[in-house]
Amino acid sequence: MKLKQKIKNAELTIGSWITLGNTSVAEIMANAGYDWLVVDLEHTTISVEQAGELIRTIELSGISSLVRLTNNDESQIKRMLDAGARGIVVPMVKSASDAKYAVAATRYPPLGNRGVGLARAQCYGSSFKEYFSWQADTNDGPIVVVQIEHIDAVNNLKDILSVKGVDAFIIGPYDLSCSMGIPGEFDNPQFTDVMKNIIETGDKLGAVSGIHVVEPDIEKLNNAINEGYKFIAYSVDIRMLDVTARAGIDKKRTAQ
Repeated sequence: MKLKQKIKNAELTIGSWITLGNTSVAEIMANAGYDWLVVDLEHTTISVEQAGELIRTIELSGISSLVRLTNNDESQIKRMLDAGARGIVVPMVKSASDAKYAVAATRYPPLGNRGVGLARAQCYGSSFKEYFSWQADTNDGPIVVVQIEHIDAVNNLKDILSVKGVDAFIIGPYDLSCSMGIPGEFDNPQFTDVMKNIIETGDKLGAVSGIHVVEPDIEKLNNAINEGYKFIAYSVDIRMLDVTARAGIDKKRTAQ
């Protein structure tokens, strides 16, 4: 079943985050069994060209590729979708108008305002008609995931999640806590209350809620699943590498 349909059915999907611009890393991650992988442009030095190669590698491995944008920019959305990404993760969405802007940038007129180009996504022109039909299909087409990572977004959450074309949301806990004046204080009652409110609002609207479990900790992953999240990013390439590297050398030192 396609990722878009799984999300629409509110099925649990688990993906991960790619921050290293190396196709071997992407291939290893793509063959690990995830439902999707996000190429992160916001907090990395990955270039547009590297992103295109990562998308190609992920897609050829049979996994859906998404791209986290540097910002909510229609030009970047167009270029990443033209490169073959199946969807986008939009950072710092604070209002319904922000969400509508992102959705419109993923679709050609009359549904949106995306400019037409012939690139990898359209098989360089040979499959443009098929691609046009795909992007216009409300039951398929580009995936749009909005990030809820500012208190303004929480205050406007109902309006944001009611925007047609938004498939899921994912919480950015660090930015959210900073916007509340309590950076990194995830056990602060003020923060836990806001998190509870986000999930309850999403459930009432039938929205697919997501969270990023940054550390490669299976217990934390299971906790996220038990809390009802359906779109879960499990760790990130650099944290998996760091944790595994440190665990190995720590065991060696302890044994000495």
